[in-house]
Amino acid sequence: MDEIEVVVAHSERATLRVGDVFLKVDADQARIDVEVEAMALAPVPTPEVLWRKPPVLAIAALPGTTLGRLGGPSTGSPAAWAAAGAAIRELHDAPLPPRSGQAGRSIAALAAELDDECELLVTNGLLPADLVTRNRQVAEAALRPWTPAFTHGDLQIAHVFVEGDEVTGIIDWSEAGQGDALHDLATFTLGHEEHLDDVVAGYGTDIDLDVLHAWWSLRSLLAVRWLVEHGFDPFAPGCEVDVLRSRM
Repeated sequence: MDEIEVVVAHSERATLRVGDVFLKVDADQARIDVEVEAMALAPVPTPEVLWRKPPVLAIAALPGTTLGRLGGPSTGSPAAWAAAGAAIRELHDAPLPPRSGQAGRSIAALAAELDDECELLVTNGLLPADLVTRNRQVAEAALRPWTPAFTHGDLQIAHVFVEGDEVTGIIDWSEAGQGDALHDLATFTLGHEEHLDDVVAGYGTDIDLDVLHAWWSLRSLLAVRWLVEHGFDPFAPGCEVDVLRSRM
């Protein structure tokens, strides 16, 4: 029997790898519904769905390797990062999926969530007030009208696989749907600003960098407390808290 690798596990979901098969166990079947639907609609390479038996979804492993992870070294040539940018643009230009995604929350809802989270970060002593206040100011630029695009919703670099200079697939589509394209681009480049120019070159259109930087702050502020409560470390070098400090 192949060795079982725990890819990620917390109270909401877990992903295991057994040989060339990934087993995703999710307490919320609606997330799996979104994932299967989005992979069928997306114009970019996605994993093959092997079978589904709630609460488990089995998908085939993708060839190649990821471009890295937040807080770790990034891999891939400039051409590979540009290819990822081009794939993201192809996704964003595709016909809209039927539902709103994680990147599609309304301005009012996002602002309210952000204000609540900022207050909790300070009152719970997780982050100093000046760091939170400064990044809340930066994040304001993301709270503006946007044109809906087909978004992944959680486009971390660990979710994009490349082989050479070619994108071989994108995984983890449970947050996909209509949303703000710059949410995806900011998530993808979070903590790896050194590759931003390559991604933008591959994306092939002008990007409002002030809004992208705002999404870096916004995403990090919303993530810190959840990560701590679920056993992850946003204070590790290169991770969310370092991203927030870089805006000071």
